[in-house]
Amino acid sequence: MKLKRKVVSLFVSALALGSVFSSVPVSAQDAPEVDPSVEQTLSIATNGELSTLDSALYNDVPTSDMIGQINEGLYRVTTGSEVELGQAEDVDVSDDGLIYTFTLRDGLTWSNGDPVTAHDFVYSYQRLVDPNSGSVASTTVEIFKNAASIRNGDMELDELGVVALDDLTLEITLEYPAPYLPKLLTGSRFLPVSKAFVEEVGSSYATSSENLVSNGPFTLENWNGSNLEWNLVKNPNYWDADNVYLEDVLVQVVKETGTGADLFDAQQLDYAVLTDDFVQQYAGSDFFYSVPKSTVGYLSYNTTREATGNANIRRALSQAFDKELYAESVIQDGSTPLNGLVPVGFDVSEDGVDFRDEQGDILVYDVEQAQADWQAGLDELGVDSLELELLTSDVDLSGRTAEYLQAQLQENLPGLTLTIRSLPLQNRIEFQRNLEFDIFYGTWAPDYQDAINFIEQYRTDGGINFAEYSNEEYDALVEAAQVEYATDPQQRREALLEAERIGIAEDAVTAPIYQASSSYLLDPRVQNFEVYPFGRTINLRTTYVTE
Repeated sequence: MKLKRKVVSLFVSALALGSVFSSVPVSAQDAPEVDPSVEQTLSIATNGELSTLDSALYNDVPTSDMIGQINEGLYRVTTGSEVELGQAEDVDVSDDGLIYTFTLRDGLTWSNGDPVTAHDFVYSYQRLVDPNSGSVASTTVEIFKNAASIRNGDMELDELGVVALDDLTLEITLEYPAPYLPKLLTGSRFLPVSKAFVEEVGSSYATSSENLVSNGPFTLENWNGSNLEWNLVKNPNYWDADNVYLEDVLVQVVKETGTGADLFDAQQLDYAVLTDDFVQQYAGSDFFYSVPKSTVGYLSYNTTREATGNANIRRALSQAFDKELYAESVIQDGSTPLNGLVPVGFDVSEDGVDFRDEQGDILVYDVEQAQADWQAGLDELGVDSLELELLTSDVDLSGRTAEYLQAQLQENLPGLTLTIRSLPLQNRIEFQRNLEFDIFYGTWAPDYQDAINFIEQYRTDGGINFAEYSNEEYDALVEAAQVEYATDPQQRREALLEAERIGIAEDAVTAPIYQASSSYLLDPRVQNFEVYPFGRTINLRTTYVTE
């Protein structure tokens, strides 16, 4: 039975993006003494339904979170976003940093008892680059040798630089040295799938619990593909199951912050995310926490449509709303305005220079400049007014964000009529993929801690480049940062700075709005609960419950 929660004077705030609320992980300490008489169950909230549990096809944070609980890659994340080997027990890296040879742990199995082999990893990574697979993987996958040529249809899948030398030995060859590879491979996109199972169930794979197998700490059960609650159940076949303590986690989709807070107060939730005035309401309690994150909120413009294909119109829209006022009056959770693609504190050079500080602010709130760009755009289009639509998901914050932007933009840009279309997240993403939007509001969390993970997204055919933005100079700068300057930190940084300037200041392909802060409620009985500063939101692998 749960203890009654008591309010005390305590406010926890992480001081750096690398900080998380948790204890030292099991992998770095003796296992905690978990009371066998305490039922190891949790009830947690997520803010969106699942779109798919296929690591090659998802494109939203709630789904990424669940994929990360049920699957594990060659590496896994530990406390403080450090990385250690997961499904691999050993790795050898060539002197030139291009070839990684992994030895998988002996006896690994999928949740249905089938063996996990190096061939599964080959198959999984091939699916990410296969132009016929439907994968929405970003250009990040082009880190693998020949991946770009395969995606362009110029080479065959079996020429990918990922090879199974035998059942337990995987060799990965890179296009260029990438010291961040271990962090990259912990991302949900790079988590493996079972080749045999996917081929058995075909297009039904990952559309429901019945059509899914996993290799991580938990399995996902009681999901039919559209319902708004499901269970994470401890996976007895996981190689490190002895250090997984939770037996069952009920996950509920809660789109309204107030509903989540009420359920928490009623002791029907052990974890719930807070926004707006609820943050002030709960600050000072022994179950309130606030952690800065690298997740960003942004607007994206459809460059294939006449109006939003005009750079002056995009720049006008990007400068015509007050981000400070938004952070203070709408989101109200500690999130801060963001005037650039790469967030604050995310990419800091070896000599301590923050990427955001070095670049400075781009396209700040400036009504006078916004109106000048707006008029220039209208003149180029030969019109004196525009009707545009803003596409959002139907969660609470998205709705309030849309209403705020509608009011600000219509007030500051004469002749603009902005309507709002609100859809469930899965439908919103489908509209984005089909280019059925003028502007959409969304959020995005990076997979690994390097500025290029943000900037590469807007390469031609980049991962979240639903805008269909394409700029040869931008693409060349990203490629130079990846390849030519891979081992030259200064020139690499300069290339990325210039790419961001072109993409945001000149072309305004996207309008960053804010950098998130995760404020949440957590029952004090819950221990070793981790909230990540980037990538997936949470990690439950080492979590346990006390009386």
